[in-house]
Amino acid sequence: MEIEILGNKDTRSGFGEGLAELGRTNANVVALCADLTGSLKMDAFLKENPERFFQIGIAEANMMCIAAGMTIGGKIPFTGTFANFSTGRVYDQIRQSIAYSQKNVKICASHAGLTLGEDGATHQTLEDIGMMRMLPNMTVIVPADFNQTKQATIAIADHQGPVYLRFGRPVMPIFIKPDALFVIGKADIIKEGHDVTIIACGHLVWKSIEAIKVLEERGISVELINMHTIKPLDEAAILRSVAKTKCVVTAEEHMINGGLGEAVSQVLARKMPVPQEFVGVNDTFGESGTPMELMTKYGIDTEDIINAALKALARKG
Repeated sequence: MEIEILGNKDTRSGFGEGLAELGRTNANVVALCADLTGSLKMDAFLKENPERFFQIGIAEANMMCIAAGMTIGGKIPFTGTFANFSTGRVYDQIRQSIAYSQKNVKICASHAGLTLGEDGATHQTLEDIGMMRMLPNMTVIVPADFNQTKQATIAIADHQGPVYLRFGRPVMPIFIKPDALFVIGKADIIKEGHDVTIIACGHLVWKSIEAIKVLEERGISVELINMHTIKPLDEAAILRSVAKTKCVVTAEEHMINGGLGEAVSQVLARKMPVPQEFVGVNDTFGESGTPMELMTKYGIDTEDIINAALKALARKG
């Protein structure tokens, strides 16, 4: 499989560029940050729109409540902090003031998953997708690279209702075209195939691309779905694919419990039961280390996707 690499950049920079563009095109967009402006790449928005930027400090619960209040006046608030602090620290505020109330807040969460790296387990959230997808009225998006994160950031401003947008810190290959159409709730088919389906999100989309190169050398035809929207899930894309391949692998930088894999398995259990293998962190916290070391140790690297695909193929007989 030939995938053109367009460069290398972190997905948080895609958020920063998307937010800056919104600042120039949508006067209702405002930004709030919990003392992490540089880490979230919100500097350009701040420089160009100082009157629409609010530095809340290390007071994430207040930030969520302020954002909810701003929507009443027609503003579209984008909150920014690490994923761990965007969810676990403020879950009550999100549940009561944003999700239950259906407020038009965009919760933008950087440094998600193990690839936060050396900051360690206290900052590496692996539960956030599950926490957010369980909330009624919440849309959950996990884009695959820099370009798609920028596209998603711009798209969610036009979406009415609360959104959780998850992205990360490490520099990764860019492979989504800058002019690609991003549609909330509609999966991208990166490659068509007929032997096994791989459904991935976030950084694991690139790891899946690496895995497919090896699998193809072994004569295995793989269909790859970039499931950038976890909720609402593109059930039709899942069912069309597994109707051909009869087995599936899900791959995510998240706990197996509650994440993309679980969402896919619910669809398959109801409508089309097939063998499924899960690539994700298995019920454990992370630790300090480089992003790539941690992905290997915790079973979410290229080799793990290859092995999962082989297991799924063996199970379908």
